[in-house]
Amino acid sequence: MSRPRLEALLSLFVSVRPHETSPLLHSSSCFFFILSAYFVVLPLRDEGAISLGLSNLPELFVGSLMLTLVAAPVSTLVFSLPNVSKGKGLVLIHRFFSVSLLVFFLLWYSSSAGCSVSSSKDPLSVSFPLKEDSKVNIHKGIPASSVSCETNGWFYMSVRVGLFLWVALLNLLTISSTWARIIDVMDNESGSRLFGFIGAGATLGQLFGSVFATGMAWLGPYLLVFAALLMELAAQSSKGINQDMSHLEELSPIKKTDPDKQSEADEPTAPAGLVSSPKLSTSVVQPQFGMMLEGLGLILSSTYLLYVSLFLWLSAVVSSFFYFEKVTVIAMNIQSPVGRRRLFAQINSFIAVFILIGQLTLTGRILTCAGVAIAICSAPVVAFLNLVALTFWPTLVVVAVSETIRKVVNYVVTRPGRELLFTVVSQDEKYKAKVCIDVIVQRLGDATAAGMFKFLFGMLNGQTSTVSFFALPVCLLWIVIAIRLGGRQAQLARMQTVSTT
Repeated sequence: MSRPRLEALLSLFVSVRPHETSPLLHSSSCFFFILSAYFVVLPLRDEGAISLGLSNLPELFVGSLMLTLVAAPVSTLVFSLPNVSKGKGLVLIHRFFSVSLLVFFLLWYSSSAGCSVSSSKDPLSVSFPLKEDSKVNIHKGIPASSVSCETNGWFYMSVRVGLFLWVALLNLLTISSTWARIIDVMDNESGSRLFGFIGAGATLGQLFGSVFATGMAWLGPYLLVFAALLMELAAQSSKGINQDMSHLEELSPIKKTDPDKQSEADEPTAPAGLVSSPKLSTSVVQPQFGMMLEGLGLILSSTYLLYVSLFLWLSAVVSSFFYFEKVTVIAMNIQSPVGRRRLFAQINSFIAVFILIGQLTLTGRILTCAGVAIAICSAPVVAFLNLVALTFWPTLVVVAVSETIRKVVNYVVTRPGRELLFTVVSQDEKYKAKVCIDVIVQRLGDATAAGMFKFLFGMLNGQTSTVSFFALPVCLLWIVIAIRLGGRQAQLARMQTVSTT
């Protein structure tokens, strides 16, 4: 297809300028492959976690935090190597996770030797509704009939714990690093127009990965091989996330540079309205693990970034509460491991359809007309209403509906708005502080929710309605922080506009 026809086709869905076509398509396709890989292995990961016993779920979240504290500085280090451009650094990150998934396939296959999974004629048989004030004992494992192993030794358990932690790390690092690259080549104005389309690529990936996992749930660990292939395709797509300077005559020499080194040429032309820190020159940055500490220092020195961190932390706490509710109900109602994997994938597929429709039709209009403040406030408001519903009706149906509404609002409106929060900060803050916020802060939120959920479940004897009630104050604080943060982002965006005119 010729470029004019391609641009005409894109114009039906998004307001895109000619020089934005290439980075837009490569960004969207990169997220498609990342999310496809993630949702292909997600049901396998969750089923593996359930097989370890529901009481171990909070500890897995704490372990995820520990792994993130060790692994996150490496991501920052890759972007800081003097001989590696930011584009190449992103490729290396995606390719590394592709290879790691192949390693986990070999480990999972080896650890499953001697285990047989029982299958029923109706693997999706679900007994519901639960009683309105349902009680679930999370210290009970899944029914013994679902997995038959002579021994679930340390190797079996270690592989499933490792995959749970690794997939969570893959999701955080690849998505955060890719967004950091995208917002480096787009400003606040172009982001408002294009982030919805980019997010639609991610949602298509979620839909594709979920549908594939639904139909191929019987493949078990072989899903990891297919996910590894998808991550390699993400690495190839990320090579094209560069600024197209062809529309600027005075920058014509830049067009002759190696595409993989384009980011080095991009830096002199980054938006001038970045208000906090001097711009980062990758050619003079010395590789060091202290980059994560430097990112933490940037956060502590900026009130704006502190609000962003608090917003994301509260978001992670609430999301983890919903996750524990969902997994607990599914684990206690579906006995077949294949059935649980298939149901997880079906729920993800159902959610993805609504998210895709919303991103293609609503995201750009909402961000352009309503602004960032309303976008980031929508998720905590919806989460508050969902928690109220779960407090009174803690059933499987309500959990499924709440999960759908919450994720649709988050990915259609709040997530693109959240990324716009970083279009008004410096390049240092994008590549150092943003990785720290997206990765470390989110894992802190997950670990906090894990501790709270386990404590409340034990203290309240597994009354899911009461546990949901205790999460309501967290949502109220989340709403307040979102309002203040949205106002500050609008103020910085105006300052950026004035400085560039």
